[in-house]
Amino acid sequence: MKRVAAVDCGTNSIRLLVADVDPTTGELKELDRRMQIVRLGQGVDRTGWLAPEALERTFAACREYAAVIKNLGAEHLRFVATSASRDAENRADFVRGVVDILGVEPEVITGDQEAEFSFTGATKELTGHPHIELPYLVVDIGGGSTEFVLGGAHPSPATALPGDAAHRSTVRAARSVDVGCVRMTERHLLHDGHITDPPTADQIAAIKADIAAALDHAEETVPLTEAATLVGLAGSVTTVAAIAQGLDHYDSAAIHHSRISRAAVREITERLLTSTHAERAAIPVMHPGRVDVIAAGALVLLSIMDRIDADEVVVSEHDILDGIAWSLA
Repeated sequence: MKRVAAVDCGTNSIRLLVADVDPTTGELKELDRRMQIVRLGQGVDRTGWLAPEALERTFAACREYAAVIKNLGAEHLRFVATSASRDAENRADFVRGVVDILGVEPEVITGDQEAEFSFTGATKELTGHPHIELPYLVVDIGGGSTEFVLGGAHPSPATALPGDAAHRSTVRAARSVDVGCVRMTERHLLHDGHITDPPTADQIAAIKADIAAALDHAEETVPLTEAATLVGLAGSVTTVAAIAQGLDHYDSAAIHHSRISRAAVREITERLLTSTHAERAAIPVMHPGRVDVIAAGALVLLSIMDRIDADEVVVSEHDILDGIAWSLA
């Protein structure tokens, strides 16, 4: 097995996975998985620049991660940066800071690359599952963007091992669109530096219009309605799943591969859109960094389910981080 470290730096959060991976058997043994909400994309949609305070929050997390990677003895590290750093004019400052701390240059990947990593991470262990139909539509709802990936799997001969090429999931179509929980919140719910709490009907309508336009754009490339199984990734989806299950604390094992009905997603989205900051913060599974952006994230998920007429979403805790780790194998 090979010990690897993967870092995913998005618009809202930065996450680390250290794992032992075995490409021969298709086994990934997780050693450490952690997340910090650093809001790197603070103001990027409006200004086009990474804010100094957002960069410092991100670099502080990188210093913590560097210590973890060193202590666990990871042999290989890959640092992937997504939506916010793609959009920023001063991303060179971000790159220099990461190199100084972690010794590797962050790869500012395209939306299509991000989609492929997410698909691999989310579906590798679903392949051959008796109760999950192909093709999958993997939806990764981030802070600044949402990735849509439609794919299935190569037929696997009886002699193939799980890590063999014949067993690997295949991407049929992918598209990244600039709709995410942070971007929608800052674009439509921010007024005079403060979040409208709760949002007005006009603000909600504006978010819905942006999401609808983004879905139209995604459908130019990805035949969304061909999906047999919707797989949802990232914090907005996992938080909705935790709320739907009535968990009193965040439990990854309970959330991973849970199935949440569209009716439950609708009820939770409506509740979040009509609640105050204090009411959302009081939800036991709510991370403090998601309190202001979760309503927009839930609305993105519900809009996708409505568009493709999905009865439920299969929630995955394995996502782009796992895909990055597998790329190192």
